Amino acid sequence: MDLVTVWFAVVVLCWVLFFTLEGFDFGVGLLAPLVGRDEHERGAALRTIGPFWDGNEVWLVAAIGVTYAAFPAWYASLLSGTYLPMVAVLLLLAGRGVALEFRAKHSDARWRRRCEVVLALCSAGVVALWGALLSVFVRGLALGADGEVVAEPGLAAGLARTVAPLLTVEAAVGALAALVLSVLIGACFLALRTTGPVRARAHRVAAGATAGVAALGAAVAATGLTGAAGSSGGVDAATTAVGVLVAAAAVAVAAAVRVRREGVAFTLASLLVAGAVVAVLLANGDVVLPSTLDPALSLTREQAAATPAALGLITAFGAVAVPGVVVYQVWSYWVFRRRVASERVATA
Repeated sequence: MDLVTVWFAVVVLCWVLFFTLEGFDFGVGLLAPLVGRDEHERGAALRTIGPFWDGNEVWLVAAIGVTYAAFPAWYASLLSGTYLPMVAVLLLLAGRGVALEFRAKHSDARWRRRCEVVLALCSAGVVALWGALLSVFVRGLALGADGEVVAEPGLAAGLARTVAPLLTVEAAVGALAALVLSVLIGACFLALRTTGPVRARAHRVAAGATAGVAALGAAVAATGLTGAAGSSGGVDAATTAVGVLVAAAAVAVAAAVRVRREGVAFTLASLLVAGAVVAVLLANGDVVLPSTLDPALSLTREQAAATPAALGLITAFGAVAVPGVVVYQVWSYWVFRRRVASERVATA
């Protein structure tokens, strides 16, 4: 296996870990005001992600950093073509972090409630934006012959260039799918990590979210079948297969939730998110960023990759750094594996 393929696999792994681990973080941030009826219950829900959320964000840094080092042309085209949405994602991530960290700095109930609202809004915004941005990986950007993203002439050319990719049907579907999946994995995580009323409500939310995911999968499958009828197959058949698998996975998660197998439900939900990310990144085969102007101008892995010498150098560092981060995170999840009680303890 050549280094280009190895480092593309590492990029995929980093994105899978980010969206899976941060997926339940965002889901808990979204659901805390819903599953927690008072300050105590909302605090219990948020304590489930307290030891993990900042460590999970490391995988975003890793994904962007590895892309920059191993595939500089991909990094340059993708981020320059979506820089305003990316800036918005970073600002929302900062807002989420501030809300989580500062919620407990003041004992006033209204202050904590405001922090919880900010957290929920920032979590929803980040998830929706990432879902829309993932559609760009599949649909592509207006890449020119020089690899630059082409903009229409005029004063607002730069603004239009970076916002236009999100003003599509694909982006809207991606945002909706990301929100539903985040709610599902967040609810499964809360059901696994809490006791009492929060756990019970998380079960109900997870059951509802599985229905939403199954509906999305069925819609994707139906769209693929419709498209295949008037085309030569290929992508449409693959789209149909993905939709069927998503719907089947959602049914499996629902069955696990119904029999209170929370560990199984969370594992299946995580695999569902991971599979969706892998499907997005592999949707175009060897092409990492399609050109919406001309397929011949699309960016492939080989074209986007760094020089063999650069790939060899980062391999030496990556062989130590990546396993070390994985081992540390596994250890931290093991240390904080106990459930968080959401019921109030009676006092004498």
